[in-house]
Amino acid sequence: MEALSLSCQQLPGVALIQVGGQLDVTNDTQLEAFVLQARRRLSDHLVFDLGELTFMGSSGLRVVLDAYRAGAGHGGAVYLAALQPEPARLVEITGAGRHLRVCATALEALTHALAARITE
Repeated sequence: MEALSLSCQQLPGVALIQVGGQLDVTNDTQLEAFVLQARRRLSDHLVFDLGELTFMGSSGLRVVLDAYRAGAGHGGAVYLAALQPEPARLVEITGAGRHLRVCATALEALTHALAARITE
């Protein structure tokens, strides 16, 4: 199993979280704790760059959806960027894309998130 890797870059009102490796029930709490630390305010937008994430189980998707729910009432949005085939399939079959903003690239997601910050 490929180890989970996490890193974060802070921008005004936006946290870019890069997730790599494999995300499942054995390490989803790592992502959960990382997100809590990365999100300074519930109104912050989160961009998950998943370009290096090769596998995401339902428990990993739950963490992302929990982040969405936590911020939704405060104006915080969640963007998923650069989904690889397996995680993209999970997002598709669960219908999670109705709540999460899916973008082809991290740059596209950041552009949308930062533009939303400017207009708020």
